[in-house]
Amino acid sequence: MVRATHWLTFIAFIALLVTGGEIVISHPRFYWGEVGNVNTKPLFVISIPSSRDTVPTKYNYVMPNQNGWSRYLHFEAAWAAVLTGLVYGIYGVVSGHFRKNLLPERRDWAWRAYRDRIAQYLRRIPPGGAEENSYNVLQRTAYAVVIFVLFPLIIWTGLAMSPSFTAAFPWTAALLGGRQSARTIHLIDSGLLLLFLLVHVTTVAVSGFRSRMRAMIMGYSRDSTCDFREGR
Repeated sequence: MVRATHWLTFIAFIALLVTGGEIVISHPRFYWGEVGNVNTKPLFVISIPSSRDTVPTKYNYVMPNQNGWSRYLHFEAAWAAVLTGLVYGIYGVVSGHFRKNLLPERRDWAWRAYRDRIAQYLRRIPPGGAEENSYNVLQRTAYAVVIFVLFPLIIWTGLAMSPSFTAAFPWTAALLGGRQSARTIHLIDSGLLLLFLLVHVTTVAVSGFRSRMRAMIMGYSRDSTCDFREGR
């Protein structure tokens, strides 16, 4: 179940990343509050050409406009990610997966545990036997933050940008400062999730790419038949 939802989430996330990039290109200006347009002073601007000639940029050309299909696919991929996450969340609670495998153990609730594991990564010390069947404290913390903070926030801010949803539940955008604030937070949150993905892939490669990928796909490594769950 964990491996299946892991790969479904990965596919959905890549679709969201590509389509989200296209949506940003259509208006690479970000605001704070309820309203934001070309006549509003932006909070910040991403220095790229826009796909709309009505959006002011410092470039004298526009990108191809892919805003139509990208919005449709972004919406569909978002629901795929939400439903997959819902299944994973229910399984994680019922099976005890979160408690046993993702939340840091009580003995690791200290700065020393994080410091020692970071030092092992920097020195490129291979993971010990204790990590063959369990995540280390850095992995547990990172996964916990992604699952319980970043993913819920990306869903919340996505819904808060929907006029039909905020019409029914106006507090979803109001608590964030407005729909434009939700859009800005959505972008920042997306960047943090992308950073997590890059670090995640890097640590998989450092820990042994072939064995980790085999474990993530098949459920076992060459030297062990134990379940590696989401792969490290």
